[in-house]
Amino acid sequence: MINKFILGCIVLGGLSYQTYAQKPNIIVIYTDDHGYADINAQGVLTDLKTPNIDELALNGARMTDGYSTAPQCVPSRGGLLSGQYQNKFGLESNGDYKTGGLNGFNSSLTIAERLKPAGYATGMAGKWHLGEGSEITDHGFDWVFYKNSNRPGLSNFRMDGTEKDLGPENTNAYHLDACSDAAVTFINKFKEQPFFFYLAYRAPHVPLDAPQHYLDRFPGEMPERRRQALAMLSAVDDGVGKIMQTLRDLKIEENTLIFIIGDNGAPLKIHKLDAPGGGPGWDGSLNTPMNGEKGMLTEGGIRVPFVAYWKGRITGGQVYAQPVITLDVAATAVAIAGLPKAEELDGVNLIPFLNGQSHGAPHETLFWRWVGQSAIRTGKWKYLRGESREYLFDLEADVEESTNLLSQYPTRAQELRKQLDQWEASLMEPANGDEMSSNGQKYFDWYLDGKREAQE
Repeated sequence: MINKFILGCIVLGGLSYQTYAQKPNIIVIYTDDHGYADINAQGVLTDLKTPNIDELALNGARMTDGYSTAPQCVPSRGGLLSGQYQNKFGLESNGDYKTGGLNGFNSSLTIAERLKPAGYATGMAGKWHLGEGSEITDHGFDWVFYKNSNRPGLSNFRMDGTEKDLGPENTNAYHLDACSDAAVTFINKFKEQPFFFYLAYRAPHVPLDAPQHYLDRFPGEMPERRRQALAMLSAVDDGVGKIMQTLRDLKIEENTLIFIIGDNGAPLKIHKLDAPGGGPGWDGSLNTPMNGEKGMLTEGGIRVPFVAYWKGRITGGQVYAQPVITLDVAATAVAIAGLPKAEELDGVNLIPFLNGQSHGAPHETLFWRWVGQSAIRTGKWKYLRGESREYLFDLEADVEESTNLLSQYPTRAQELRKQLDQWEASLMEPANGDEMSSNGQKYFDWYLDGKREAQE
């Protein structure tokens, strides 16, 4: 008997999917420690070369107020892939990685696990950081190319599209290029059925390791760490170009939704020291004009590059200024795949908002909690606290979070504080306590409280 689910007409947000084969493909490109300023389409800086990302941003929707769920790698990835505030299941910070914080993630469904029953092929390439690489297939990803450095990674497929047992991969390509090639291989393999691919580039995260031919694209005087970041992002952009050319050659571009999102803000280490070598320190990326950096719930830590592109389905040329968050990726994927939204998902299907069918804001309120810090945003208002320190900002007038309005609008602050307290009461207790780190204290001193003399 022919499966009625496959042949049925599914109508979502005005989009009709008449057959199984017409379910949209979904590609999520996730960059690493990638500052808000660092795609050229943002219009902030001029030293970048990201023409392929810019094309998608300019012909799709560029979210000016796109957020991650945390200012750090592990929890932000847990939030993205689960579609839930990761704090609900105890994945508060990187420190929870080996103290049981992954238990909640392991028991949650990923986007891949949700889409597989709807007939989706699933794959990933790049950085995982949510457990052992050998366990990625336990989270719904059938095709795996786990590689985030120039050392051998793990894969269960070859670049010619043939399968193999999960084990060491033997490509000798630069890790960013290898991940791009893996994505192209996967797309070619599954061009005849709907697919979901998660491409998690380890760029421009340290260690900075761009090959010379990418560095040569950025001559002239500049900090070497900036040159490295630009080169790594240029490699990512080349990969985006390869993926788009593949989609166009296969004539499936119009049936593919693409997100390009950063996992958190860039680590500046306050002074952006151009330390020799590519190891720990500033990664060369920039959060301009946002205040703060990775490890903070200021805008510089959580507001990230955020682009959505779907030819013919998302209105092109949009600069979308309503707040959105990575939680929306899972909710959007589930909706356009024709699946009912699970109650535990915290995001919103963005497509109706990006094609003009729904008006207003996707979210009334967004929340964050991370290592002694917590924050809430409602409309233009953001309330932030770090232990006993409190701040209120009007983000429409002051995106740089330079003026604390707490004393001027005490009632507004009290309302937001109450909402934040209620949300936090619904979360698991953080496994590693609720005290700010010593670095967090220094960052708040520097970026928010003007105590800069002690940090010189």
